[in-house]
Amino acid sequence: MATEPADAPTAQSPIPSRRLLSLDALRGFDMFWILGADGIAYALHGMSQNPVTNFFNYELDHAVWDGFHFYDLIFPMFVFMVGVSLVFSLGKIIETHGRGEAVKRIVRRSILLFLFGIFYNGGLSHAWPGVRIMGVLQRIAMAYFFCGLMFCWLKPRAMVAVCVALLLGYWALLAWVPIRDIQLDKPSLAKVAEQTGDVADTAIFKKGGRSVRAETYAAAQKLFYATKTYTTGKYLPGLNLTNHIDFEYLRGSKYDGFYDPEGFLSTMTGIATCLLGVFTGLLMRNTELSDRQKLVRLVAFGVAGVVIGWTWNIEFPVIKKIWTSSYVLVAGGYSTLLLAAFYWIIDVLKFQKWCQPFVWIGMNPITLYLISSLGTFDDVAQHLCGGSVEKFFNDHVADGSGDLVTTMMSLFLAFCLARFLYKRKIFLRV
Repeated sequence: MATEPADAPTAQSPIPSRRLLSLDALRGFDMFWILGADGIAYALHGMSQNPVTNFFNYELDHAVWDGFHFYDLIFPMFVFMVGVSLVFSLGKIIETHGRGEAVKRIVRRSILLFLFGIFYNGGLSHAWPGVRIMGVLQRIAMAYFFCGLMFCWLKPRAMVAVCVALLLGYWALLAWVPIRDIQLDKPSLAKVAEQTGDVADTAIFKKGGRSVRAETYAAAQKLFYATKTYTTGKYLPGLNLTNHIDFEYLRGSKYDGFYDPEGFLSTMTGIATCLLGVFTGLLMRNTELSDRQKLVRLVAFGVAGVVIGWTWNIEFPVIKKIWTSSYVLVAGGYSTLLLAAFYWIIDVLKFQKWCQPFVWIGMNPITLYLISSLGTFDDVAQHLCGGSVEKFFNDHVADGSGDLVTTMMSLFLAFCLARFLYKRKIFLRV
């Protein structure tokens, strides 16, 4: 996988091997929520709605469009940590085997991770064009590919220039490139069709459900290409350059019907997110800095990212669905601050016992992610705690407590598998 433990320097800065346990733990903490920890908050909220459960229920759900919740940090933080890790992992290969071997690994891992992503999305279980090409693992694969190559061949200043160019370039494209003045969602398209007097297409768009069938897509294309008025600087759902490019050029199934949150254009800022992790990794391996100096810089960079990102939000909204440049800075800033906290507690103060379960998960995140996609943990938990057991808790303890027990069992099974793999030193290395 693309996020192996950070345990070695690069040829540019040879240092004794030092394991960043904090990075493994933070990666595991990130995956902890993906594997189902959010289900605990939902179950507690179902049992009792109070200010505490309302807060967690709110934060553990994505922002509908613009804005930022804690759950909007999970994915970009993982991409960020890919960048941190590759500084150490690829650096070790460059030091011992040269750049050529590092490039081979980058290409191999990127291809396999991209294919894993297609498998996670259902693989070939649907006939074309029902196969989803883009997705979470695919974005990680592309970010790792481009950032890995840049790390091999570019100096840090050149990578900083690339990152700035990606963030500013993405903003400029969305702000200034003209797009057709049509919003690609069913209600908006239904209104347009109704205004043109197209009764058949109006009926198609008014059909319920999130799925977009072939006839719906064809009807949307007809209205899209018939639109002759153009606009700029729009960041609404289905009315922005990123979504329109996906609608026109991205083939296969799309997560949001007419466009995909991991589509073509937003890959630019996905790469920028990974580059922020690379810069952090370069800081973390710098032997000329003390632990205190590293912490001060991490906190300063994190605060700067959050402040600049939220300031930019005034003009360029923080939107996860299209991975805006302001979103990259906000998410990167929070990720840096969390890494600083984990680094201080785990690697500086040496309080490490509490984080071991997260380390187990953090050493095999892709393996656990793929297994969870098959519903394995949830299915086994239902066999053990579902049915009569779940009903007993709901009836005799509290309404919703059965869901809580089942969710906790699913997480327990994930931890057990993670510990089993960790103790036997079984790590996925694609």
